[in-house]
Amino acid sequence: MMLFADPLPALADAELDYLPGWVDAALADSWLQALVEQTPWQQPELFIHGRYHRTPRLTAWYGEPEARYRYSGKMHEPLPWTPLLDEIRQRVAKEVGQPLNAVLLNYYRDGQDSMGWHSDAEPELGRDPLIASLNLGGSRRFDLRRVGSTRIEHSLTLEHASLLVMRGPTQHHWQHQVAKTRQACAPRLNLTFRLIRFPL
Repeated sequence: MMLFADPLPALADAELDYLPGWVDAALADSWLQALVEQTPWQQPELFIHGRYHRTPRLTAWYGEPEARYRYSGKMHEPLPWTPLLDEIRQRVAKEVGQPLNAVLLNYYRDGQDSMGWHSDAEPELGRDPLIASLNLGGSRRFDLRRVGSTRIEHSLTLEHASLLVMRGPTQHHWQHQVAKTRQACAPRLNLTFRLIRFPL
């Protein structure tokens, strides 16, 4: 079974679906503008290898009141859903066939904003978490590597108005990143919807 619209082979121990043009580009444009303007962006400091570092992107966490989430050593209390985010959530939930009770917004202002290697495998996400990633704005390269490996095995360009869905055992066997780039790129907004199964 072909799991990517791009000419990429299927990945062992992974279930991924890439849906380019998931929404109309004009609607995606309006979502992008509204969310960038209305979101109370934060740039938290993370304690990594004995030093504090500012997150190399802007973030916001929304969800149901119980959808607290710990990642990068910090507890994130959800902001309440806005009408727009709730509308987008319902569309995504219908597409993936399961409820979603939280979303992490990451705003990459330019090519120097990035996301390091990680898996979305926190205990509160349950055994085989579904992560639905909506991409708005500039295209960025999304890299995948096996857990325990340092070699990028596959890369995918995430385009405006596209949806990437990761499910099943993917997070146990694979890591992903959005690397820094010196290439000129437009600002990108990424919304990763998820279901917090075991609230903290």
